[in-house]
Amino acid sequence: MLPAKKSLELLKSIAIENLYERLIEQLNKDFQLANVALSFDITNSPVQLKKRLFEVLYNLITNQYDNYLSLLYRIDVPESELAKLKNDDLTTSIEEITYLVLKREYQKVWFKQNFEKI
Repeated sequence: MLPAKKSLELLKSIAIENLYERLIEQLNKDFQLANVALSFDITNSPVQLKKRLFEVLYNLITNQYDNYLSLLYRIDVPESELAKLKNDDLTTSIEEITYLVLKREYQKVWFKQNFEKI
């Protein structure tokens, strides 16, 4: 269950494990619970999903910061991981945040897949 270090690599490994659809369902659930009116389409490719998530996070950070914080809290992105981000470049920071969101959502889906039956 060790995720890749980059978002696209992570998404490809999720697809290989047949968890891609569940990942999108989890993203949609958490976005809805955080009151962010947005949903991701299951038919999107991993590249499209990453790009769309990046765009949404960028918009939230620059225009709706409270909603951004609410979303990260809902998804349960560890504050310790966010604190490690030390970039002056907003685009690079959002790339890393996109990865952290995908990584956390993957963890949720993976645990449900592997331990829900117990």
